[in-house]
Amino acid sequence: MTTTPSRPRTSGRPRPAAAEDRIPLDDAGAPALVENGEPVGIPSPRGMARGLVATFTQPGPVAREALRVGRDTVRILRGTADIAPSPKDKRFADPAWSLHPGYRRLAQSYLTVAGSLDRLVGEFEAGGADWREVEQVRFVLNALTSAMAPTNTLVGNPAALKRAFDTAGISVARGLRNVLHDLVRNGGLPRQVDRSAFTVGEDLGVTPGSVVHRDEVVEVIQYAPSTPRVRQRPLVIVPPPIGRFYFLDLRPGRSLVEYAVSRGLQVFMISWRNPTREQSEWGLDEYSQGVVTAVDVAREVTGAPDVTTLGLCAGGQIMTTALNHLAATGDDRVHAAGYAVTLLDFSSRAPLGAFSGPRMLEVARRNSSRRGVISARQMGSMFTWMRPDDLIFNYLVQQWLMGEDPPAFDILAWNADGTNLPARLHEQFLDVFGHNALVRPGALRVLGTPVHLSRITLPTFVTGALTDHITPWYGCYRTTQLLSGPSTFVLSHSGHIQSLVNPPGNPRAKYWTGGEPGPDPHAWRAAAEEHTGSWWEPWSEWAIERSGDEVPAPEALGSAAHPPLEPAPGSYVRDRVPSGA
Repeated sequence: MTTTPSRPRTSGRPRPAAAEDRIPLDDAGAPALVENGEPVGIPSPRGMARGLVATFTQPGPVAREALRVGRDTVRILRGTADIAPSPKDKRFADPAWSLHPGYRRLAQSYLTVAGSLDRLVGEFEAGGADWREVEQVRFVLNALTSAMAPTNTLVGNPAALKRAFDTAGISVARGLRNVLHDLVRNGGLPRQVDRSAFTVGEDLGVTPGSVVHRDEVVEVIQYAPSTPRVRQRPLVIVPPPIGRFYFLDLRPGRSLVEYAVSRGLQVFMISWRNPTREQSEWGLDEYSQGVVTAVDVAREVTGAPDVTTLGLCAGGQIMTTALNHLAATGDDRVHAAGYAVTLLDFSSRAPLGAFSGPRMLEVARRNSSRRGVISARQMGSMFTWMRPDDLIFNYLVQQWLMGEDPPAFDILAWNADGTNLPARLHEQFLDVFGHNALVRPGALRVLGTPVHLSRITLPTFVTGALTDHITPWYGCYRTTQLLSGPSTFVLSHSGHIQSLVNPPGNPRAKYWTGGEPGPDPHAWRAAAEEHTGSWWEPWSEWAIERSGDEVPAPEALGSAAHPPLEPAPGSYVRDRVPSGA
C-alpha cells in the first residue's frame, strides 16, 4: 500500500496555553488579505504564477503524481488504503477520522492530494529551480492545502459537529457571531486573542522603573534595581521598531527585564515611538541615533564610561549600524553587545525568500512610500501566511466552528498590539532584506558612516533558535563570522518569539553551547553540548562578566540631567496611533 504522511499540523481544537509556539516576533494581529484594494503580505502574483506554471508543467513528475493519486483514490474508495495522518497532525485527532468510514476516506483523500503537491514542489526544486522561486511556490501551495483541509468546515469537522449537537446549536450561533465580528472588524480573518483581557502597565509591562528620557523618536526607561548591589556598567536593550517592547517584560515570571534586574544588571530599555505620516522620512539615521542617545542616557545616569547592549531581531540590525558608526569614529562607549534571533546576512535560504523577489520588494516600497508608513497589519501579513495552519485556520476552527471566544493570553495580546514603520526605514529594511545591504561593505551609510561589519571588534553574544522559521538559526550564527571581535554562540531549542519569552525553570526548555564559533554552523552544533534551561542563563553570565564591579544599588532612578518623567512602561508604548495615520 502507498502511505502518504502529512506534515505536522496544529490541533483542530487549539490549546491556548501553548500559543507562544505559534507567534512570530514581528507579526501583529490577524492581517487582511486585501487593504485599500491591494493585496498585502503575499509574493508577487507574476512570480507566483511563473513558479506554479513551472511546477505543474513538469511532464515526468506530473504524470507520476497523477498515476499515484489515481491508484490511491481507488484504494481509498475500496477502503483498503493505508494512508493515515501523522500522529502530530492534531486536526485529525478526533476518533471519527479513523473509525467513521466516510471521514476516514475524506481525510485520506485530502492527505493524498496534499502529499502529491508537496512532492511536486520537491521535484521542482530538484530540477534546479532558484530556491527563492521554490519558496514562493511552497508558500502558495502551503496556503492552499491549509485552506482546503476538511477540518475548516463545519460538516468536515466531526469535533465541531459534536460540539453543535452537545450545545443544541449554541456553538453554531456563537461561531456565526464571531464570523460577523471578524468580517467587519478584523479584516475577514479570525481573531487570535481577546485583547480586552490585558492592560499595558497593569497586567503587562509591570517591572518597576521610570522614563528618564524622551525625545521625538525614543523613550528611555530605567528599571529599578531589585538587589542591594548592582553591576557598574549598565545594559541597554534595543527591541525591534515594529511591535511594542513589552514582549521583553510581559508579566512577573515571564519577563527578561525582571530576570536581568534580578541578576544585578542595571537595565535601560528603548521604547520606540509609534510613527505617523509626519515621520515618514525617519530611517536608519534617526533610529541608530536613538540607540546612541539611549547609550548616552544610561552612561550619564549611572556614571559609567560605557555600556553593554542587547539587540533583538530587527533591533539588532539597528544596533549594528550604531555600533558600526561608533567603531568607525573610534568611539568605545559600547563595551560588548548581545544579539538575539537577529539576521544580518540574508543570503541563507529561508521561507522569507518567498518575499524577496524584485517585483515584490518594489510593490512593498511603493505602498509604504505612498502611505508614509507601513502598518503592523501589513508587516504581519506575510508572517501569518507563512504559517496558515497555526496562525489562521487554528483560530478559525476554535472560534468560527467551535464557537469559542478568543483566548486571553499575554503573548498573543502583545502580538496584536502592533505599531507602524516609517516609509524610509521600511525602504532601507527592504534593501537589507532584498539586496543583503548590511554585509556588502559600503552599500549602506548610517549616521554619515559607510557600514563595514568587520569594523566591529567588541565582544558579542549571539543566539539563534532551532525551529525559528523567520530568522533561521544558521543565519543568525553568521553574525559570529561577520563581526571581528570574539564571539559566543548559544542555540535555543524553540521558535522565534518562544525563544525570547523563555524564562528559566521550564524543564522542557534546552539550549546548546559550544566552543569558539567557526565557519560551519552545523559543525558547531554537532560538537555543542546540550543543557536544560534557557539561554537567558548563559547570556546573563556573559553580561555580568562584562558589566564591571559591583556597586551599591542607586537609591533613586534618573539623575539631575535625566530626572524621572513618568513610571514605566511610559507613554510611547501606549500610543494608539491608527495604522497608516
